Amino acid sequence: MSVEEHKREAPDCVACQVVTVSDTRSKETDKSGQLMKDYLQDAGHQLVSYQIVKDNKEDIKAAVLEGCQDNRIDVILLNGGTGIAARDVTVEAICPLFSKELTGFGEIFRMLSFTEIGSSAILSRAAAGVIQNKAVFLTPGSTGAVKLAMTKLIIPELAHVMRELRKDIHDK
Repeated sequence: MSVEEHKREAPDCVACQVVTVSDTRSKETDKSGQLMKDYLQDAGHQLVSYQIVKDNKEDIKAAVLEGCQDNRIDVILLNGGTGIAARDVTVEAICPLFSKELTGFGEIFRMLSFTEIGSSAILSRAAAGVIQNKAVFLTPGSTGAVKLAMTKLIIPELAHVMRELRKDIHDK
């Protein structure tokens, strides 16, 4: 089956959770989280949950595992905490939970980012994978990075990713 056929079989609406990882942002100042929510809603997807958690491994992990237990949520999108500073622990909190890693997401994100910001793209540890049959995307917290990830990678493939994950459930 071709990619186009897969995409035609994909759901029209995907239910999402957005998690912003930050010690300093509030719901009023969280431009990146708002941008993620706007892109999802503009594409016809459903926002089920939104929260801000501190740059703390246990808080980040708890937010994602809570989303994984919520049957209303298909995809979890995190922004923030993917750099190399000491407080950037999103990758350490979440990547060990992946049953499958979508390595292409991080690779292509950094390639696209390189065209925009140059060699600083090597500092990004953007990643994606599957936890308990839910897609999980980790993006940097800057609005530029969120815009790039959402417009070039996540929104164009979100429904297709869900089609693939649901196929596994329905084929069993």
